[in-house]
Amino acid sequence: MSPGPPIPVSSDSFLSEPAMFLDPNYIRDRIRTVPDWPEPGVQFRDITPLLQDPRSFRVLIELFVYRYMNQRLDLVAGIDARGFIVGSVIAHELNLGFVPVRKKGKLPYDTIAEQYALEYGSSTVEMHADAVRPGQRVVLVDDLVATGGTMLAGMKLLQRLGANVVEAAAVIDLPRLRGSKAIRDSGLNLYTVCEFDE
Repeated sequence: MSPGPPIPVSSDSFLSEPAMFLDPNYIRDRIRTVPDWPEPGVQFRDITPLLQDPRSFRVLIELFVYRYMNQRLDLVAGIDARGFIVGSVIAHELNLGFVPVRKKGKLPYDTIAEQYALEYGSSTVEMHADAVRPGQRVVLVDDLVATGGTMLAGMKLLQRLGANVVEAAAVIDLPRLRGSKAIRDSGLNLYTVCEFDE
């Protein structure tokens, strides 16, 4: 079967606009801020407009793909729930497997669990006990880093299974909440595409 003719690249094609990769605000400008949701005083950072637009979604994924394509990874782990969206696409593009880090009670097979602190109380995430083999190189993905508790709990789950957690990655960092500092202070590298200070 012949490969067929090359695909033409039009002047308005994504491929003809590498400046998207160079503009640090390209992704940030496509994230919607919803004030006072889910409660008064919270500025919710909504990535759905970014995902709805095929061009910005592609740019986002390519930023991660180019970062990790030569890192000899074995798996991408994504945190419930928006980390599933981004992480599974990254895994597909890198020809890697994907494993979910889920909220407690959502996985059907044997699991291991890790509890982490919230502002008021605590929560728990789980993974299947056979999700990762010892020595596998894994990148851990979520949409946003706030206090860092979920990301750190996911890291601990992966490490308990013997994984080498190469890096944590997210679309958004909220540095004022000090989660990114907590992640880096734990010894885990962190990559984020953009941040919101206010």
